[in-house]
Parts: sequence; structure tokens; C-alpha cells
Amino acid sequence: MTEPRSHRPGLYYPKLPTTWWLHRPAYVRFMLRELSSVFIAIFLVVFLVQLYQLRQGPEAYAAFLAKLRSPGWIAFHVVALAFALYHSISWFNLTAVVQVVRLGERQVPPWLVAAANFALWAVVSLVILFFFLLRG
Repeated sequence: MTEPRSHRPGLYYPKLPTTWWLHRPAYVRFMLRELSSVFIAIFLVVFLVQLYQLRQGPEAYAAFLAKLRSPGWIAFHVVALAFALYHSISWFNLTAVVQVVRLGERQVPPWLVAAANFALWAVVSLVILFFFLLRG
């Protein structure tokens, strides 16, 4: 078993304040993206509970929907949507930097990869909206 950090001589571990990530905008954006995962996870748990309530019958589902109409849950869903959009946008922008696409000997510019991601996102969203409006 290895020794704790404090007992290893010769290694330097700087003491960082709890707010170390507030000193640079890039770190703040990184931490917000990580925080967005928490809100998305909570949203998914609520969604799974909603599916469970749907299986329990119309009365149980109606009661659950009544709870979700409270101002607190509406505010949570607005914040979760904002975080989901931020997470998606930052992910697509990161993908353009990390994913190298080559056509023959030439590399596709990163901005074009990001544009293709956003275009595909828009197309899928429009298809879903179309089918949603078609059913309604």
C-alpha cells in the first residue's frame, strides 16, 4: 500500500484555495460544464420517475404532473434546459478541436466540423418537432 501524500518526502503538492477555478474564465466554463452534468442527471431521474408514474395509471400520473407544475420544478427545468444547451454547445465546440477529420491529405477545418455538428443537431431537432406537431 502506498503512503499518503503528506508522508512522501521530496514531492511538492501546492496548497490551492477552494476557489482556484474562479481565477480564470476557462476554468469557470469548465466547472459550469461539469456542474451541468448534475442537473442533467437529476432531470433524468425525474424523467424515470415520470415514466414509472405513467405505468401506475392516469391518477398517479396526473398527481405527479401536478407536482411538476409547481414554480420550483418549473425553475429547475428551465435551469436544467439552460445547462443542457450549454453542455451541448460546449461539447460540439470541443469535438471540433479534438476530432481531426481528414479528406485525403487535407484536414477539414475545425470550424467546419463544429458547423456540421450544429447543422445535424438542428436537423434532428426539426425532425422531432415536425413529428411532434404532426401528432398534435
